Amino acid sequence: MFTPKIPPPDTAPTPGTSLVPPLTGLVHPPACTCHNAPTVPAPVPAAPPARPAVQFTPGSLIVAAAGGTAVILVVGTVLVSMLLATAITAASIALCAVVLRSLLNRPNNR
Repeated sequence: MFTPKIPPPDTAPTPGTSLVPPLTGLVHPPACTCHNAPTVPAPVPAAPPARPAVQFTPGSLIVAAAGGTAVILVVGTVLVSMLLATAITAASIALCAVVLRSLLNRPNNR
């Protein structure tokens, strides 16, 4: 199934011959027949001045670490509160379903 299909030797081309005849005698016309002098290239815009590299001081590193920690704590708190709200909603819906089921299954036992 995964082996290559090789044509029988009588139909396979020999390595010295090709199925496509060579192209001979083709002459391409020049791309442009106008004989204008080359124009002056446009000036290259000057590169903007290099900006200085950002240098962190020990104080700025502490502020960056504290800011990152605060962001992680806030995002974690929001995600945990969303999970808790989902769990409380699911528990209350399950409790309502159990109460409704018990009320609907025994209407004559009140």
